[in-house]
Amino acid sequence: MDDLARRVTEILAQQALVDPSSLRLEDDPAAIGLDSLGMVEAIFVIEEEFGISVPFNANTPDQTDFDISSVASVVAGVRRLVSAKG
Repeated sequence: MDDLARRVTEILAQQALVDPSSLRLEDDPAAIGLDSLGMVEAIFVIEEEFGISVPFNANTPDQTDFDISSVASVVAGVRRLVSAKG
């Protein structure tokens, strides 16, 4: 796991109040104990940590939205946004 993935995993684990080593990339937010409020708080921390803005529209999701269906998808989304900012 690279530094970006490790840090995103740590942030998600911190919000879920679990040990980061217990998270698996295939876990979904509910499986690690994150409810919708916890996920929003994790996104705020991720945005601040990486200097990015996470796009999300729950009413009309499309390909530009940030996928939060698993730990791996969150890591991939952060990676994409960090790369895009240059």
